[in-house]
Amino acid sequence: MATISHKAETMPASAIRKLVPFAETAKSEGIKVYHLNMGAPDIKSPQCALDAVKTNTLDHVSYSHSAGLLELRKGLVEKYYKPLGIEISVPELILCVAGSEALDIALQITCDDGDELIVMEPYYTNYNTFCFMNGITLKAVHTDIKTGFQVPPMEAFETLITPRTKAILVSNPGNPTGTLYSKEDMLALGEIARKHDLFLISDEVYREFCYTDEPYFSAMNIAGLEQNVILVDSVSKRYNLCGARIGCIISHNEAVMKAALKYAQSRLCPPVLGQLATIGALDTPQSYFKDVREEYIRRRDFTVDTLNRMPGVYSPLPMGAFYTVAEMPVDDADNFAKWLLTDFRIDGETTMVTPAMSFYSTPGCGVNQIRVAYILEVPELKKAMHILAEGLKTYPGRIR
Repeated sequence: MATISHKAETMPASAIRKLVPFAETAKSEGIKVYHLNMGAPDIKSPQCALDAVKTNTLDHVSYSHSAGLLELRKGLVEKYYKPLGIEISVPELILCVAGSEALDIALQITCDDGDELIVMEPYYTNYNTFCFMNGITLKAVHTDIKTGFQVPPMEAFETLITPRTKAILVSNPGNPTGTLYSKEDMLALGEIARKHDLFLISDEVYREFCYTDEPYFSAMNIAGLEQNVILVDSVSKRYNLCGARIGCIISHNEAVMKAALKYAQSRLCPPVLGQLATIGALDTPQSYFKDVREEYIRRRDFTVDTLNRMPGVYSPLPMGAFYTVAEMPVDDADNFAKWLLTDFRIDGETTMVTPAMSFYSTPGCGVNQIRVAYILEVPELKKAMHILAEGLKTYPGRIR
């Protein structure tokens, strides 16, 4: 019998989705599952984005340019990035199949097999997946839940840099932690990249979800580092268009963008209907973002306050994105999350969370932590949190 490749056999499973079969089994048995495991918000997409698809006059959905529809690329440059103070030209932006492809392309452009990438842990689990796929060694600088996962001293980065180090990757605001890095943090990371001539890959897909009054500072605005910065972006969260699968890769570095176009040509083009939706989304009124931000602050405050009222649980207050990491009084968060789906119910309902261990590289880290995505309305969050709290009281592996 033909066998699959060793790479396929050893490919890491998604920490976010690996418990889905247990959730599906629970649902098949009539159990309602409150999903706090994925960043799939319940917020409605902007009507202008939906209308752009519904009212389009295409009679043939053909390929677009590999770099994406020129109308959308121009629109993003002028209507979105320029008002943010990010000055780019159209050739410096290529549309991708969501932020995931943009990140994958960025890694392939910056690293060869055996090269090294530095991230801060805990990090988005698919960073590990993309590194595995591309033969890249991921090296993690540890951040601690007790400090709110803030950036550690730059010496922690320096000690990991070797001749094979090619880039630093940062998610700002962070997934899974919700940590928002300040201008000073980004300038410090930029200085490390400048000193060692590294690429700085900045994943800014949660840019709209910042809960401070300080202006957001993009890596694209680090003076003197223009040739080293690669920006990864997406419309999935910003416009609640996760299924549109449109993102982009941006850089002032001409060689980077020439290479990015070659990768873009290899997959022909981004989804055309998703691009049409994004063209429409560019007309989203500012009031939409204001309302969404206020709604997430309500959800965040309720979720974190409720978690911290549970005996033995600690969660720092995230200042960005819509996630928080919580430390739990359990022996193994992976087993606890699975147990909630297979064994624990309240009135025919249960809650699904994501174990946090797979967001770490350091052995033993995150074993008793979970990531909670506060992507439900507060009444639903109340039910989900109640189930979580009651589950903790009876979980067989609870640490007393």
